[in-house]
Amino acid sequence: MPEELGVLIKQTQAVLHQRMDEALRPLGLSVPQYVCLQALRDLPGITGSELARRAFVSRQSMNVLLQGLQARGLVKRSAEPGPRRERTTTLTPASAELVDRARVAVAGVAEEMAAPFDSNGLTAFRAGLVAARDALAAGDVARRLG
Repeated sequence: MPEELGVLIKQTQAVLHQRMDEALRPLGLSVPQYVCLQALRDLPGITGSELARRAFVSRQSMNVLLQGLQARGLVKRSAEPGPRRERTTTLTPASAELVDRARVAVAGVAEEMAAPFDSNGLTAFRAGLVAARDALAAGDVARRLG
């Protein structure tokens, strides 16, 4: 049974990504673009490297993504690189309503995913996912140190 969990989690992630993409498409956003805009709103000053990690894309892909968002007037990038050669990126006023609408769309998908659970079940499910993630992360650290 444990060996099936990885496949099940990956299948769930794939369906979640698909459903999020469907919800965001009418807004003209992809899932990585949404993750980027949400992170910029929630964490002003976040680096491009951290944006890339959060969106599960390479730094190069994030740069292209940010260029596209800038061309649409949704983000503003500093002309000069900062201390770590990264350009500061901020949201524009034009992106505020779009991010709000996107959050509502994504929340609807999350609510559908959580619908089969009662409050206790959802709490247990979340705790299980956190524990699984942490166990894998700890194993990765132990392998690298060993």
